[in-house]
Amino acid sequence: MAQLPQTLDDAIAQAQTATQAAIAAGYTRLQVDLLFPELKPLPVAEKFVPAFAELGAGLKVFFTDAGTAALAKRDWGDVPFQIRSLDVAGSRQTTSVEEHIDPDDQLYLFIAPSAVEVAPVEQICNAVGDRPIVLLNPRLEDVATIGIGYAGRKLRDRFLSTVEPCYYLRPLDDQTALTRIYPSPWQVWLQTGGVYQAIAEEREKPDSEKLDEIFAKALGGQAPKQSLLSNLQQFLRALGR
Repeated sequence: MAQLPQTLDDAIAQAQTATQAAIAAGYTRLQVDLLFPELKPLPVAEKFVPAFAELGAGLKVFFTDAGTAALAKRDWGDVPFQIRSLDVAGSRQTTSVEEHIDPDDQLYLFIAPSAVEVAPVEQICNAVGDRPIVLLNPRLEDVATIGIGYAGRKLRDRFLSTVEPCYYLRPLDDQTALTRIYPSPWQVWLQTGGVYQAIAEEREKPDSEKLDEIFAKALGGQAPKQSLLSNLQQFLRALGR
């Protein structure tokens, strides 16, 4: 059984292993989520990317904007892989999809793409065939951008639903967490006696109603305490050690 990570480095190592396992199993569209508000994309990406550095120039790492891509090139030093920007200005894409793709590419990694960049991300995914792509901490379902109507549903059906969540780590409050660590199923965690224990496994991602049901059963009909002030803090402190 997969274990809840004790540090951020442990979580990133788990994410690397889960992603590699999913690629080896034949998945080609993958998503990695470490859902903590305080996390910045660049340092997480810097620790995540080395798992695929052996691909050399066959690995392309895409950032959402030229400024962040330039920071990565400056701070990461001499790396064997390619660092690119998606080059989206407002709603206008300034670099064609064809310019982003080369015959020798082996893997595409997108760092924190948002709904603003969803069009080029989807186009690249469609154009590269069965070559794997990984979305690291994407924010592609921003309702304010893609909407909740017909266009939003079509995007989810056409593209977002084709992406496999191979790693997902989210503290729900200071007592509970939800994970998916491929090839394990979704797991719901509850802290009891200072230790996190998996109290349920689900084949599909549990929604809020299902989570309430799981916690009520585990706690004898009581919901886990919710505190706006303490929410996430204990888990984040543990990961920050």
